[in-house]
Amino acid sequence: MAEQYNLTGLSDAEAKEFHSIFMPSMYGWFSLVVLAHVLTHLRFPWI
Repeated sequence: MAEQYNLTGLSDAEAKEFHSIFMPSMYGWFSLVVLAHVLTHLRFPWI
């Protein structure tokens, strides 16, 4: 049976593997960004 590909050109298995790597990386990046903004606000508060 031939694998079916989505609009991205990835098979379902490849898309799930990419998603399993991408999501934790995105959460880590957002956490870092929020932490940087909080620390900046604590050091240089704005109105």
